[in-house]
Amino acid sequence: MVYDQKRLIEKSTVIDIVTKKRLTELPINFLFDYNIFPDYIMTALCQWKSEKRNMCVGDTIVQQAFLPPTRYFSHKILMGVRINNIINESKRLGFSYETLEGHIEQGVSTFMIEELEEGKIIFKIHTFSKPQHILAKLVSRIFSVPYQVFCTNQALKNAKKQLEKYN
Repeated sequence: MVYDQKRLIEKSTVIDIVTKKRLTELPINFLFDYNIFPDYIMTALCQWKSEKRNMCVGDTIVQQAFLPPTRYFSHKILMGVRINNIINESKRLGFSYETLEGHIEQGVSTFMIEELEEGKIIFKIHTFSKPQHILAKLVSRIFSVPYQVFCTNQALKNAKKQLEKYN
């Protein structure tokens, strides 16, 4: 999808992870398996999982979002994204993806676990995006933006639960 990142809205949301473990000791499989969003919000088909290998730059994810957020009696929206960066540093692990043509949004999302200098662990979702679909643009203030905030907060809580479960 062609877009000008300068015209997108930047958002960064963070949740603290309560643990005495270092980043290298945390259970991070959920992150690189793209099990970030609870399954009542979204399910996904990931190229690397289908091919039984690790995530690579260029891989695609087909997302199925549920509106309202329930797997049953909901409207299903299929969208695609492509991995454009994998972060594998000593203090930061994660990846980012860009939306593909036909996605309800346009932009880039980054999902990252970070160990800050003071030994604190955080999970961060950083986005540059805006509604792409005409209907999403029309209802962005009353529906799209609040729904995106809800989904992001649920993803943060889900990541926190997975990262803290083996404390």
